[in-house]
Amino acid sequence: MGSLPVLSSPECAPDGQGPRVAASDLAPLFDAQRRHLDHFFDRLDLKQAAAFAQALLDSPGAVFFTGVGKSGIVALKLAQTLASLGFARAGFLSPVDALHGDIGSVFPGDVLVLLSKSGASDELLALVPCARAKGAQLISLTSAASGADCPLAAACDLNVHLPLQGEVCPFGLAPVTSTAIQMVFGDTVVAAIMEARRLTRDQYASNHPAGKIGKTLIFKVKDVMKKQNELPLCKEGDMIMDQLTELTSKGCGCLLVVDDEYHLIGTFTDGDLRRTLKASGPAIFNLTVGEMCNRNPRTITAYAMAVEAMEKMESPPSPVQFLPVIDNKNVVSGIITLHGSHMHQIVTIAADQAMLAQGGEAGLDLEIHGADADA
Repeated sequence: MGSLPVLSSPECAPDGQGPRVAASDLAPLFDAQRRHLDHFFDRLDLKQAAAFAQALLDSPGAVFFTGVGKSGIVALKLAQTLASLGFARAGFLSPVDALHGDIGSVFPGDVLVLLSKSGASDELLALVPCARAKGAQLISLTSAASGADCPLAAACDLNVHLPLQGEVCPFGLAPVTSTAIQMVFGDTVVAAIMEARRLTRDQYASNHPAGKIGKTLIFKVKDVMKKQNELPLCKEGDMIMDQLTELTSKGCGCLLVVDDEYHLIGTFTDGDLRRTLKASGPAIFNLTVGEMCNRNPRTITAYAMAVEAMEKMESPPSPVQFLPVIDNKNVVSGIITLHGSHMHQIVTIAADQAMLAQGGEAGLDLEIHGADADA
């Protein structure tokens, strides 16, 4: 048996004189990677790609992805992405563990997708006859073209050739381009499946209850609104100066003016207070909230999406920082504000998405802490 060479420890270099990477070093590598990716896009057989996508769509059972080394990591990622759509059971099958019992999870009609740059991985070739005996449909994704040098392609029901010009590696060996091609191909096919199945935002959100995706697609107004004792309520006959504590203590920047049955009459904001004090001076002590409130405020329902509330708050003619939440009988059930922790995160996420959609040139016009609270 051969032995690995003993690597000598690198000598410590003086401060600031160790290995460095300059922009001029990166430029030719990125150019080479771009050329390699262009080679892939220009030569990919779209009929093979479509056949692969259709096989995943038509699968009556589960879809398993497998691979060895870096291809295995890509296989795991693609399995998780497909599973997140909720169309079919999808998972990663370790080729080694499969031969030691895990192949028991494969049933007739399942699809097994095998990723391999060379198409000659011993572990995958050993798995093929076992998976076929279980009744699975076998699909290989290889960068080696079908033929004697790609036995995996010959052993499977379908092979998709992922054209590879070369690896961006000093030795042309490390899988730094081939894995990128595998990922781009797999994710693009998944996007095609999403369109073919007409996946809705609600369906997608149901499988992403946490994180950025969940916060923008799952949360409804009722999940993030203030309610009951948190509401800054007053009656229209109340004197303005008697309601200062209610106006400031609830952290909403406003009062919700209601009648005895909690029907919304209007809103009175801290901005209204400043303007009334400036216009009326000492006469403010004789004014009621009802005399100065806004009787046509923007409102939202409890079952609207939180993102919809955010969009409504930042819509023309000027942004606001809160929305009264009412039911179909105009009865107040809550208030939603931009200062709530979840809403602040949703606004930030929506701003990021808007910047991405516009090429990073513009985000939302809403400035959370600078807008007047007027509704």
